[in-house]
Amino acid sequence: MPFIPHTDADIKAMLQSIGAGSINALFDEIPEALRAGRLTQVPEGMSEMEVARLMATRAQQDGTYINFIGAGAYEHHIPAAVWEIVTRGEFYSAYTPYQAEASQGTLQLLYEYQTMMASLTGMDVSNASLYDGASGLAEAVLMAVRAHKKARRILMPSTVHPIYRRVVHAIVRNQGVELIELPHCTEGGHTIPESLKRYEGGEFAALVIPQPNFFGVLEEVDALTDWAHAQNMFAIALVNPTALAMLTPPGEWGAKGADIAVGEGQPLGAPLSSGGPYFGFMCCKEPLMRQMPGRIVGRTVDKDGKPGFTLTLQAREQHIRRSKATSNICTNQGLMVAAATVYMALLGPDGLERVAAACHAHTLALVDKLTAIKGIERVFNRPIFHETVLRLDIPVSDALRALEAQGILGGYDLSEHYPQLGQCMLVCATETRTPEDIEQYAFHLERVVSKRRLDPPCAVKANPNA
Repeated sequence: MPFIPHTDADIKAMLQSIGAGSINALFDEIPEALRAGRLTQVPEGMSEMEVARLMATRAQQDGTYINFIGAGAYEHHIPAAVWEIVTRGEFYSAYTPYQAEASQGTLQLLYEYQTMMASLTGMDVSNASLYDGASGLAEAVLMAVRAHKKARRILMPSTVHPIYRRVVHAIVRNQGVELIELPHCTEGGHTIPESLKRYEGGEFAALVIPQPNFFGVLEEVDALTDWAHAQNMFAIALVNPTALAMLTPPGEWGAKGADIAVGEGQPLGAPLSSGGPYFGFMCCKEPLMRQMPGRIVGRTVDKDGKPGFTLTLQAREQHIRRSKATSNICTNQGLMVAAATVYMALLGPDGLERVAAACHAHTLALVDKLTAIKGIERVFNRPIFHETVLRLDIPVSDALRALEAQGILGGYDLSEHYPQLGQCMLVCATETRTPEDIEQYAFHLERVVSKRRLDPPCAVKANPNA
């Protein structure tokens, strides 16, 4: 986006035109005691060349690696056209459509985004995005509690992303909402529907159903959804949008479909970018539409019969009375949503399905290569999408450190969040990984594992004189 600064002469001419002696004079109504003064911690300005050099140096600090980490953020190929279009001034600078009559382009894009997301998830309506997937799940939990009206407890499987569970707890704990953690099957890595019998007859607002779950395992979504509905609970689907190109959409789970679908939109055209910005998506069935936070854009016609777009529903504090607001969500990550809309439009249903199929195939190839190495085994025996858990007979942290030295990000260490699994890591392969990448990973990992097995670290001997 071009940046055209005003020259000193421009500023002087504008000040003279309005009769002000300086820019500071424009703010003379602010008492001196309330002014911040000079920003002493802000460095001096840089030239364009100096800024470009600084940013290049910062980017190099991340390094260039062959990436086999997923765990909620995925390296997908993003067609060059996506960000060429999105960084046009019309999209790049349009944050949110407060002035509907002047924001038809932005409104149309959001309408198209909502249509695509509703189609992808099989739900009735979609909002115009949330901050990220984790806070989106928290909003879905609060939405279910509001709609249920009686229960304030949520069944949360341990197979939900551990960071998501932590974020949800942080957001809802002071609102009297309790999260009940469900254990997972030690063999399959999933939530067993029969294990939920102990909760039958209890007062719960919703059951969260991840698909695929954090381990990459596919859950028994039909049985779980039907069980939730039989117990007068809402079913909250936490889904990967890429996987939905191949898997049954949450709107068709069980006899009635899930009630709410949320997830992280990063796979749809947003680069990894050292962790963000990303965006969250939320869809639901029509009866819950007025409980959904954020905004909904609708298509209509004006008095002359010409098509137009408008903000149809805005259930947030900035637009309605606080007592009637469903949320204080006030950022919809509009730029990321624009990228997702262009990404989905460019790929289309067939393209998304090819991406998903390639991810699945590459992960199966990766698992076959790595489990052929002595001392490495697959932990769970159920079907997966594009991630899985592997157990090593050496410390995972040591293996990942050695792989990183070879330019490979080998996976996500699960020991912090799931210590009961032992030395396990979560590995992922998207469509960006090649057979050569997988061969290189397997070659270096086998060297690391065999060397560590033959040459274990020396134990520290006790000092006899101590």
